[in-house]
Amino acid sequence: MESNTLYVGNLTYAVTAEQLKELFSNYGEVKEVRIIERKGFGFVEMSSPEEAEKAKEALNETEFEGRTLRIDEARPARPRREFQRY
Repeated sequence: MESNTLYVGNLTYAVTAEQLKELFSNYGEVKEVRIIERKGFGFVEMSSPEEAEKAKEALNETEFEGRTLRIDEARPARPRREFQRY
């Protein structure tokens, strides 16, 4: 894994950043947690790619708060397209 940031999908809308931090801290140091409100996903930044890989392998497709987590390496954000005005 090249990145130390993980995409965490299939979250319940009630999950908090603190809950995710606690869950992922079992696999290393959590630097940042960002939950995208009302979208059911978020991002967890670990302190190293090795820790991110360890967390992904341990938690992907496990149940958390009644939902099966989908965890993958986060892709870099794509630039937003500019819409042409006529």
